[in-house]
Amino acid sequence: MEYMPTIGLEIHAELRTKTKMFCNSKNDPNETRPNVNICPICLAHPGSLPVINREAVNHVLRVGTALKGQLADYTEFDRKNYFYPDLPKGYQISQYEYPLVSGGVLNEVPITRIHLEEDTASSMHDNDTGLTTIDFNRAGVPLMELVTEPVMRSAEEAGAFARELQLLLRYLGASEANMEKGEMRVEANISVQSKVNSKQKKGLGTKVEIKNLNSFRIMEKAVAYEIERQTKLLESGGKVVQETRGWDDRAQKTFPQRIKEVSADYRYFPDPDLPSLNLSEISKFNSGSISHELPQLPRERREKYLALGIKADDAALFVREPVLGNFFDQVIAGHQGDSKKALLSANYIANDLVNLMRGMEQGEESRDMQKQDTSIRYEIPISAEHFKEIIDMLAQGEISSRAAKDLLKMAINQLQSPRGIAENMGLMQSGDSGGLEVAINEAISSNPKVVSDYVAGKDAALGFLIGVVMKARRGGADPVLIRKIMINRIKEGN
Repeated sequence: MEYMPTIGLEIHAELRTKTKMFCNSKNDPNETRPNVNICPICLAHPGSLPVINREAVNHVLRVGTALKGQLADYTEFDRKNYFYPDLPKGYQISQYEYPLVSGGVLNEVPITRIHLEEDTASSMHDNDTGLTTIDFNRAGVPLMELVTEPVMRSAEEAGAFARELQLLLRYLGASEANMEKGEMRVEANISVQSKVNSKQKKGLGTKVEIKNLNSFRIMEKAVAYEIERQTKLLESGGKVVQETRGWDDRAQKTFPQRIKEVSADYRYFPDPDLPSLNLSEISKFNSGSISHELPQLPRERREKYLALGIKADDAALFVREPVLGNFFDQVIAGHQGDSKKALLSANYIANDLVNLMRGMEQGEESRDMQKQDTSIRYEIPISAEHFKEIIDMLAQGEISSRAAKDLLKMAINQLQSPRGIAENMGLMQSGDSGGLEVAINEAISSNPKVVSDYVAGKDAALGFLIGVVMKARRGGADPVLIRKIMINRIKEGN
């Protein structure tokens, strides 16, 4: 029997605000000292009253607008009741029946809802002493929760959705969403059912939730494992238990934690200390005003780059690393409609410039790193104007591709124009065909063994000879022209 997985995600993201969700304590994810950004409100002292953080509400509405969701007219905050040591109130202020955003779509995955709540404190376990301590710096930090519809079918699809959401949050300035810092946390709900049941519309299989997935790679591995585990269980005649599970990265498998709660277990009710909101009465929260203020979104930027004809990998890099995307936009600003220069610019930025920047950041060994590891921490060390000048000379045949690569290195952090450097260093392609032919003849006469290897069928030998000529001409020659002339000379000599 064939089985079909169904995956839905619940993603929490800490919002980028100056203060916490319901008090004036500082919201600082980089604070390392425990229990310094705290106050009576986020510690739940008796008699302390919460006040809604306006900027946190605005962040969620901007995310909802970017996803084309329905912004709430009426909304309220609720108390979600449960006990855990890192929850100072004994309940969490969240939203239940009236979320800020309903619907929307991202990566062709429909969104169920987006709501706003407060984060819990941080529990820290000491394996040596067996003690657990609580840091309340995070307690009360604004936390956005996004819930998708259960429509995804693979771990890869779930991973792609989560990565695209992280990009969106960063573009909007809503959250840094660094998973390694806990600023973005993913929980995956997975069920498996037979395709026969699916066609008969008998609903979904039994849902299992995997919590505390702290990287995209781990999330994808956990989802893939859980799909396989449930499938094997059903194939053997067993039943899946609705529960919460964790991921053991060392054992590479999920493990049971507790029986999954349902909404009734939390005894939601409206928080009596917070007012309900009619958002349509607040001009800043009008969907039209928010739409007008949105920046260009990752999807829009990607589509723009692909329309220029550049490679999908380069487009993805420029979207993922806005510092590179912005630089590319500046370089091609005066080349609208010139696809050749757009392609050249994209190629030299995504490869040569990125490799140079990696070398500056981490040393020459970083050049062997995989292309997807392209995090850029420094400013680009050449102006868009100078980079554009190199591309212009290359496109017009004034310098060779080899010379363009060398010129880029020479132009880094230089005030002199690349054209001036090329002229001073003899990198300009010369129209002196006689001088070029002299260099070719010299390369052939000085390397008879290499010429014999080429005549014998070793094509790589010709590349060596071309390199000799390029070196003699200091890169100031067209390798395609050299190849053509050299082949003719060798044929004439044989």
